[in-house]
Amino acid sequence: MLPSAEEPLGELTTGAAGQEAQARQLSRMKMVATAMLVVAAVIFIVARGFEGEEVTWVNYVRATAEAAMVGALADWFAVTALFKHPLGLPIPHTAIIPKRKNDIGEGLGDFVQSNFLTGEVVAEKLSTVQLSQRLGRWMREPENAKSMVSEVSVVVSAISEVLADDDDVKGMVDGLVRDRLGKVPVAPVLGRVIDAGMDGEHHHELYNAVLKGAANFLNDNEATFRRRMMGESPWWVPEPIDDRIFDKIYGAVMTFLREVDADPDHHIKQDIDFRSREFAERLRSDERLIAQGEQLKHELIDHPEFQLWTQDLWSSLQRGFGEATKDADSDTRRRIEDALVALANRLVDDVALQAKVDRWIESIVVYLAEAGRTEIADLIANTVEGWDAKDTADRIELQVGRDLQFIRINGTLVGGLAGFLIFAASEFFF
Repeated sequence: MLPSAEEPLGELTTGAAGQEAQARQLSRMKMVATAMLVVAAVIFIVARGFEGEEVTWVNYVRATAEAAMVGALADWFAVTALFKHPLGLPIPHTAIIPKRKNDIGEGLGDFVQSNFLTGEVVAEKLSTVQLSQRLGRWMREPENAKSMVSEVSVVVSAISEVLADDDDVKGMVDGLVRDRLGKVPVAPVLGRVIDAGMDGEHHHELYNAVLKGAANFLNDNEATFRRRMMGESPWWVPEPIDDRIFDKIYGAVMTFLREVDADPDHHIKQDIDFRSREFAERLRSDERLIAQGEQLKHELIDHPEFQLWTQDLWSSLQRGFGEATKDADSDTRRRIEDALVALANRLVDDVALQAKVDRWIESIVVYLAEAGRTEIADLIANTVEGWDAKDTADRIELQVGRDLQFIRINGTLVGGLAGFLIFAASEFFF
């Protein structure tokens, strides 16, 4: 029974097992095609021996077998000429693939570049696959999220171990921090922070905290202040008078603090607001304050303790994150997994987010395809050019040679049928 052309060819792999399987399939099909040629030749010889002067059914068999041999030989020549010289003879326009290997590589690269790596093709394909929704459905499965975090953790842990005691990395981190801080003017930034805090009315909370803190401080240290006043008072002032004076002063201060705390529009607060706004403006515009801020900043970042702090910061972050991601049951990994699942659920349910993510992915992939299409085409061409000519022909034959043997089989059958019809027509009409 002939094998079907629809039979799977097996995995297209360069592995030894895959190549052996393909070689067996190719050899089998070659034997089938060659066997059909041999059968046609045997039938032709036998029929030729039984032919007589009169036309009988033997003549039809002989004509059919003869045409089948011609078809089989012609298609054998055509298929063989793709990969090698038939019978080793250097016939022109044979061994096409080995001879034109480089041209094939360039053509394949140009074909991929022109038909697969254009922005229009990539965008059209991405618009139909709903990549963000598929990613969300896959990622919202807890096991998939856990597996994803696990794989990333392995990479992060490996990088952390490599960079754990790297002095160059620590120096780079220190340099980056210094460079970044050195470019940021401190005084104007502080001025903007003050304005932002006051615009959001966060300074009222600060005022209240300071007032309450001052009241608590006075209350906790009332006896201390009383003793201090007694010690500073003249010896001839009676103690009851000192007590009354202290109580009056202490009570007035506490009453004042409570009044300021209770009244959001107290003139003291308004005066502090005005002075704070004025100071913030000076921080942004006063060259002397800006220069003093820069001087203090550089004194800070040039201090040896600051360098030790940046290096310790890197070591602590690297070590802490590496250890946290190594532990499968760590809070860090669980939080990352929960965040991925939450993001996945949003990707599945939020149509607007899907559209935004799809546009983002599309823009990145299209850009990469457009930017790298020439390099990819050159990579394909250069890779094929570096292959050995015979090895290239063998590789291609392993992949497509089995199907090409059906051309030989069909050539045998079609040739035989054509020979039968031609002979029959010649006898009928002539």
